[in-house]
Amino acid sequence: MGLLRTIVRLMAIAALAHAVGPAPASAHPHVWVQAETTVLFGNGSQITGLTHKWTFDEFYTAMAIEGLDKTEKGKFTRQDLAELTKTNMEGLKEFGYFTFPKLADRDLEMGEPVDAYLEVGGDKQLSLYFTLPLKQPLLAEAKGFNFAVVDPSFFIAFEWVKANPIKLGAGAPAGCIAKVQGQEREPEEAKKLGDAFAKEFGGVPGGISSSERAIVDCSQAAAK
Repeated sequence: MGLLRTIVRLMAIAALAHAVGPAPASAHPHVWVQAETTVLFGNGSQITGLTHKWTFDEFYTAMAIEGLDKTEKGKFTRQDLAELTKTNMEGLKEFGYFTFPKLADRDLEMGEPVDAYLEVGGDKQLSLYFTLPLKQPLLAEAKGFNFAVVDPSFFIAFEWVKANPIKLGAGAPAGCIAKVQGQEREPEEAKKLGDAFAKEFGGVPGGISSSERAIVDCSQAAAK
């Protein structure tokens, strides 16, 4: 039941446990998220943080918002979803908000999240918005700023949206480049990870999420 407890604690929806059922878990995702991120700039051309938008799959959305349309039937205000937002953010803290920023190979620390809210869009899917500030802002021209949004255990499958997944916020120096760069695991590493998850959770080896890191490069802009 470790997988179920993790999902319930993270996503704060007890109904999801009934949907997944008590069968042994394998290393396969149970929640799918389409991610997009805006890189924030300020303080005189410094990178100051990240604003995420995570859009959940239809199945999770249906479970999550059931019975929460208290203001008007079929519609969901931010106030309706406020308690769910709070619980989700509290659960995400334990996992570092699944956000892993680096400067080259050095890990960077994030501050406490701000401006978190849930919203049901015109496509009837639930999206979580929140901002993670960098504890120490970076000069925009610093080389090697990158970040990943990933659940290493693959309980939740994050995938960048296909169109414009990484945006540059207001104040970005002209000429900055943002892109997603895939980092595929070596076959032997993927097999070892899959076997490890299968052993821990009593299932068969499954897929292991590759980490597609977002790269932000303003070094050429600074040189102009």
